[in-house]
Amino acid sequence: MDQHAPVEARARLLAGQDMWTLPAVPELGFHGLVMSDGPIGVRGTRWTSGDPSIALPSPTALAATWDAGLARRVGSLLAQEARRKGVHVLLAPTVNLHRSPLGGRHFECFSEDPLLTGELAAAYVQGVQSGGVAVTVKHFVANDFETERMTADVVVSERALRELYLLPFEIVVREAAPYGIMAAYNGVNGTAMSEHGELLNGVLRDEWGFDGFVVSDWFGARDTVRAALGGLDVAMPGPTTVYGPALAEAVREGAVPEKVLDEHVRRVLELARRTSSPAETPPVDGRALAREVASRSFTLLRNDGVLPLTGTPRVALIGGLAKEARVMGGGSARVFPSHVVSPLEGLESAGLDVVYARGADPSRRLNPAAFPLRAIAYDTEGRLLGEYAQPDGSLQWIGQMPEGVDYGELGSVAIRGTFVPQTSGEHRIAIEGVGAFKLTVGDDVLFDGTVAPESDDPFAAFFFAPQTVFPVDLKQGMEVEVELVHRLVKDGMPLPFVGFGLMHREPTADPDTLLSEAEAVATAADVAVVVVGTSKEVESEGFDRTSLKLPGRQDELVRRVAAANPRTIVVVNAGSPVEMPWREDVSAVLLTWFPGQEAGHALADVLTGTAEPGGRLPTTWPARLEDCPVTEVTPVDGVMRYDEGVFIGYRAWQRTNIPPAYEFGSGLGYTTWSYENASYADGVLTVTLRNTGPRPGREIVQTYLAPARRDENRPSRWLAAFAVAEAAPGESATVTLDIPDRAFAIWHDDAWHPIPGDYLLHTGHSLTDTPLTTPLAHP
Repeated sequence: MDQHAPVEARARLLAGQDMWTLPAVPELGFHGLVMSDGPIGVRGTRWTSGDPSIALPSPTALAATWDAGLARRVGSLLAQEARRKGVHVLLAPTVNLHRSPLGGRHFECFSEDPLLTGELAAAYVQGVQSGGVAVTVKHFVANDFETERMTADVVVSERALRELYLLPFEIVVREAAPYGIMAAYNGVNGTAMSEHGELLNGVLRDEWGFDGFVVSDWFGARDTVRAALGGLDVAMPGPTTVYGPALAEAVREGAVPEKVLDEHVRRVLELARRTSSPAETPPVDGRALAREVASRSFTLLRNDGVLPLTGTPRVALIGGLAKEARVMGGGSARVFPSHVVSPLEGLESAGLDVVYARGADPSRRLNPAAFPLRAIAYDTEGRLLGEYAQPDGSLQWIGQMPEGVDYGELGSVAIRGTFVPQTSGEHRIAIEGVGAFKLTVGDDVLFDGTVAPESDDPFAAFFFAPQTVFPVDLKQGMEVEVELVHRLVKDGMPLPFVGFGLMHREPTADPDTLLSEAEAVATAADVAVVVVGTSKEVESEGFDRTSLKLPGRQDELVRRVAAANPRTIVVVNAGSPVEMPWREDVSAVLLTWFPGQEAGHALADVLTGTAEPGGRLPTTWPARLEDCPVTEVTPVDGVMRYDEGVFIGYRAWQRTNIPPAYEFGSGLGYTTWSYENASYADGVLTVTLRNTGPRPGREIVQTYLAPARRDENRPSRWLAAFAVAEAAPGESATVTLDIPDRAFAIWHDDAWHPIPGDYLLHTGHSLTDTPLTTPLAHP
């Protein structure tokens, strides 16, 4: 680093120049860096379907595979995607915990267990960074809720912080040496995380040896001096941040020592060096890997023998999500795949005899218009600035405008196209967004006015903008011109931004008729496959959930179909737990999480038995919300108290007398396994098991550590290690599991203390389905 470079140049290096980039600083030989959201793909700097990306299954799906090797391959694909898009830093993975099933970003996190989270995240990071692309492991720390997430202070014990919330970050730092960490919005025990010197400098750097850079969550850095002294290296986004000129002034005034500035600069320059020469790695087939991860993640919770399907059955495929699959959660995790394979498309392409009925929808919201469209930009005087391809009705220009558009000159943007209806009747067309709009269909102006926001949270307004819906009678085959014009108001916008949508839904029957049609189709079929799930209103960044019930009339749909056809398979398309009151009344229950762009192909693979459903639950699924031991996700007077301590997830369920619907680690395959032997020596558990079924299979071997004598201050048992076993029919497999000393320790008096005594290792298929018990003494 050039110590003689001006303070202004050094401070400029640490401040975003726009939404996604750090500026070039020639005085320091720095050429700039590009960041992009993940974790299921690499969106790049353009938030638009015009710049497509591979869309992988959600992190809860990846966690359901319990397979670190697969997570590493996912990371390698993401590095490939990042290099393709000119991205140096991937803003992922998310390693916050499933403290409560109501957490709004539950789907974007791996698990309720810190070990499973940490090991999978470490492998993911290794894969990304093997390709010369950096990560920022997020959100450090205790950012496990969405309500008031930008301002709330989390009050949590040191023990819970260490044993639960910090542990995944520690595992990733020690095993994968990540190049970056993202500081969370919230505070912890009175100090904002972007300023938390005790955790950023003390624990992360001094104790764990982290040598990468720390970046703020977007708009999360609020005080120049406290952030600089607290360990924050980069404040994003720009052009207005608490760093840059403000940091240079703080250094000149002596509020921030120059050596502190130089430490921040050194870490960013090291980041640039680490990402300057992308590694040559074998190419990864993104679509094939997305399909493999999806099928390996699908978790079969109930099966009376109906699966896998045999012969050539006539299949009734039912549900709005069967035709319009929800393949990812809402929020900054969103990417834009070039194509999404719906369950309907997937089953038809697999050669199944399929009859479709809509039945019920999870949402009343309309999807982006899918007919040919263009986006047209005008200046404040109405002069044309440019015209651009618009793949669908959702337009989002964030931070970076299209070529030829100066945001300062931009006055309005139109989405325009010619629609040729395939069906006569009452179509619905909607404006999605807030602000001033004019909507014209044919010769009719349907709206010319202002739409007000429904929330004070700017992120919620962006990720879940209101829809203003208008019915329009149209005739099949008669083309009509449709135009939506958005007039911009830029006051108060911290960066260039245009975001709105033209939405559309074809005529549909009334809800009662749709349900009756589903019953009729199910009655005439050999097997019924009902796809149900959540909606954008339910699972998204920016807000927490208030219920675990399936939205709309989907529960009623399942009950009526199951009554009409005893061979009913329910496919649950949700990123996090939902209530399934009908679960004992159907033949099979298959969780597909948010399955990514190859959803339909993966579903066909699993239903037909081409692939085995390999998933095991990475989090406990309750029968009812009121049974859950931790449900509070709303701060009180700005404070979020983690009063449950170390007892979240299955650790907490074990202390209740209420069984969940499905316990942690559970899931069925298409074969059976016999656990034959387990032996422990020198910190290693060796397990032998046998495939006793008719098919090749994959089993997740799980071992849980438990004190031989019950200790009320500790969980009854906790995950100590896991491994993947594979075997052909009749063959055995042997796996070894390392049991580290830390598995026996608790945190107190500012240190880890192994608790000596007698222990049991319970090994098997899930949390309590553990046929092998191995006693041991520690130390």
